[in-house]
Amino acid sequence: MRIEIINGSVEYDGNTVLSEINFSVSDKEKIALVGRNGSGKTSILKCISGEVPLVAGTGDEKFSFSISGAPKIGYLQQVSLNDELTLRQEILSAYKDVVGLENKLQNLLDKMSVNPSDENVGAYSRAMERFENIGGYLYKKEYLTAVSKFGFSAEDLDKKLSCFSGGQRTKIALMKLLLEKPDVLLLDEPTNHLDIAAVEWLEGYLKNYKNSVVIVSHDRMFLDRIVGVVYEIEYGVTTRYKGNYTAFLAQKQQAYDKAHKDAKWKSAEIDRLRKIVERFRYKATKAAMAQSKLKEIERLGTVETPRRFDTSTFASSFQPEYESVRDALFVKDLVFGYDKPLGEISLAVERGQKIGVIGSNGTGKSTLLKTITGLIPPLSGDVRFGVKTRVGYFDQTIAATKSELSVLEDFRAEFPELNDGEIRKTLGGFLLSGDDVFKCVKDLSGGEKVRLALSKIFRRRPNFLILDEPTNHMDIIGKETLEKLLMDFSGTVIVVSHDRYLINRVAKSLIVFENGGVRYFDGTFDEYEEKETAEEVAKEKPEKTKKTGGERYVESKEEARRKHRVEFLEKKITALEEELSRAQAKLDDETVNTDYKKVMAVEEEIKTIEEKLDPLITEWTELSE
Repeated sequence: MRIEIINGSVEYDGNTVLSEINFSVSDKEKIALVGRNGSGKTSILKCISGEVPLVAGTGDEKFSFSISGAPKIGYLQQVSLNDELTLRQEILSAYKDVVGLENKLQNLLDKMSVNPSDENVGAYSRAMERFENIGGYLYKKEYLTAVSKFGFSAEDLDKKLSCFSGGQRTKIALMKLLLEKPDVLLLDEPTNHLDIAAVEWLEGYLKNYKNSVVIVSHDRMFLDRIVGVVYEIEYGVTTRYKGNYTAFLAQKQQAYDKAHKDAKWKSAEIDRLRKIVERFRYKATKAAMAQSKLKEIERLGTVETPRRFDTSTFASSFQPEYESVRDALFVKDLVFGYDKPLGEISLAVERGQKIGVIGSNGTGKSTLLKTITGLIPPLSGDVRFGVKTRVGYFDQTIAATKSELSVLEDFRAEFPELNDGEIRKTLGGFLLSGDDVFKCVKDLSGGEKVRLALSKIFRRRPNFLILDEPTNHMDIIGKETLEKLLMDFSGTVIVVSHDRYLINRVAKSLIVFENGGVRYFDGTFDEYEEKETAEEVAKEKPEKTKKTGGERYVESKEEARRKHRVEFLEKKITALEEELSRAQAKLDDETVNTDYKKVMAVEEEIKTIEEKLDPLITEWTELSE
């Protein structure tokens, strides 16, 4: 399978979005598409899926767009949901072949219980082998794990899709698309609306995905852990880099440094040659030399200074107007929530401390911040800020504001003491300049609304920042700018974020929501993950998951199937072990062990047999316990 675009271009309403697309996807490649908001990343996905037409680009190569191998392409926007189906039915529709074969196996098992003929046994064995090959023994665990990690309960499985919210329906559509396992999976910001647990499950799923994946995402840690190729879109042009996101950054910088060095050398060389020409061009004895130097200059061509990276973003530095006292915040036995408690925590925050808040959606992270800032009352306990503490609070719902005021009017309403020039200067530092200031606030993009909110917070120069998902709607450059700002900020920071990369770089300690509770962790996100991994490894083998009401099977049939599977595995293991013995015996043959090439061939044969044998032994061991 291969998808290839050479010198393509995308136009909307006569405006060119991408001018020179060179892009390819091969079998099993995992590719990231990165670039500024509005650079055209989603457009490339739509081109591949057939939603947007391609035209000839501005490059020198001949335009072409080809798809070989007739791959099944999966794109989230193409997925539709039937409101009359339950969540279980919708998810199981991704396993039509597996479920069909499972039903066939049950029928064959019923036949064998009545008539255990060689014909029936043979048909059952063949069907079971096919069932194994298409993942039949894993699919239930796979989809039930996905359902759980995406935030749905066992009770949700039997609810109709019409009962779920828009955000939940988006997650269901994504889940179904993943489980369908198309040949080419196109994902546009798949981590949006997912908490850290769901993102980490998705990472594991995609790392082990057998087919090709193209991902548009601003989640840098997510990309680092999955992709092996990065395409960057910058100034309308696509450039391919080998490796993950971190490797891409290093390569891009190296390429720029080299291009800059080459341009500097070429400019100096042209200047040197021109001086020689000017010195000798009118001397008859040196005329030939002067002409040769002119040809060298012509050969070198014009000096093209490499274009600087597109890093335009909002103002990247500010400091508090004054410091708070050493004890910036004191929280004692704080019980927070609305109708019922969501958690309890005691915490002492010192000036300059930077704390990340992590946990699943709906566990109470935003509620904790609102309680600390006094927007909602505590159910019990005490919250006190230190003397001279000035809080700057960012609410994640800011992007939903419907204000009818213009940007200029909205800012002036909060800072009436400033003149228009001062207001424009502040807004300009957050990329809200020119006619942008006359836009209605409600008509701004999500990213623009975030920048407007941050401009107000930073103008007040607080010494304690409390931020609830501040990177929502930001592209990678915006996130990196905010990271630098927070890392350089001398004041105190508490930040809620699902952006693990940001949390890991900024926060030196964590407030963790997990297992229905909340706790303080003294360390970075990397250290937290290491500790969690170590604890998981140290745990004893977990108990087998109990069957839910939706997974009711007749126990006798399950036991019968297990026994037949064990018998099947024993026969297959025996056959492979005999095959392995025969292969190993070849190494005792002098005609083999004296020939290097023959030895290598036999060792490769042994390796292949062992790779087939190991998982069968593992499964047999588990089923035989």
